Amino acid sequence: MKTSWSKRLFVASDILIAIYLLLAFVSFDKKGDPKALCSKVNIDIADNAAGGFLDAKVIKERLQKTGFYPIGRQLKDVDTRGIEEMLRRSPFVKTAECYKTEGGYVYISVTQRMPVIRIKADNGDDYYVDDHDCIMPRSSYTSDLIIATGYINRWYAINYISPLGKAIMQNDVWKNLIEQINITPNLGVELVPRIGDHIVYIGQLPEITDKSKHDKDIAQFVDKKMTRLEKFYKYGLSQVGWNKYSYVNIEFDNQIICKRKDQHANAYKPQPVQPVNTPDTTPAPAEDGPSEGETSTPATENRTGTESKKTEANKKGVTEMKKTDNAKKGANESKKTENTNKKKSSN
Repeated sequence: MKTSWSKRLFVASDILIAIYLLLAFVSFDKKGDPKALCSKVNIDIADNAAGGFLDAKVIKERLQKTGFYPIGRQLKDVDTRGIEEMLRRSPFVKTAECYKTEGGYVYISVTQRMPVIRIKADNGDDYYVDDHDCIMPRSSYTSDLIIATGYINRWYAINYISPLGKAIMQNDVWKNLIEQINITPNLGVELVPRIGDHIVYIGQLPEITDKSKHDKDIAQFVDKKMTRLEKFYKYGLSQVGWNKYSYVNIEFDNQIICKRKDQHANAYKPQPVQPVNTPDTTPAPAEDGPSEGETSTPATENRTGTESKKTEANKKGVTEMKKTDNAKKGANESKKTENTNKKKSSN
């Protein structure tokens, strides 16, 4: 009798376990409750720390503005495909994915377009170029990027400035060293570093001969120039001073041409005022002040003295000119008298 009850208890427990497992499997396999509400939104931005324009706050604001924000809505009413299409229409979004999970969670994953350089051309264009050589519109969001200025059209920006910017941004030293690129009218490239007070000229970028190898050619060109510039900084400017030169030309392989800041300033040296003896030897007054060792005088006294000397010289010149004119007139009259007498004597 005891054995019979134990068997029944064992069978009953097996049945209860089977029912529990069946219910658990069915509840796991079936779709969520259509009346369940979205309780959390998880927004993931790829490469968020790499200098893009997007973050979770921006995506949330865009969802709220367009009416797609799912918090508080029933899961069955959350349009995941509509969220993806809306986000992909943004010029700063590369890919977007959205899906729902059990428990009322909605996950949004976004990959953003990465700007490489900002273009502010002389023709008024202001835009970005991304890492796939595509134009991005100007944004209200800020990013610490190199700015390219000068004679740049969109074709040149895509084919030359973008590879140049990528080559610089891939090196941590160069990325932190260069803050601006300027293109001259002859398409020469000037770099403006963050240190010192000078401009670096590296020449023209390699022309396009093979589109598939063009980015590599520009990267090799930049590597060669920037390596030379690093050595010049290390063994040159570090010894003579960072602010000694205003222009550094590293276009040529066998030399570096530097232009000193004081090159033009030393070419002009003001001369002291000398006394005026004759009209032909009157020197120009020194406008920039006295030279070394000369005592300065008030400006009114200098002007008065100079003007009086000029007046005396002019009076002497006028007197001499009058004497010369009178002498010429007398000589002409004497010649006329001689000619008249000759004619009379011949008659």
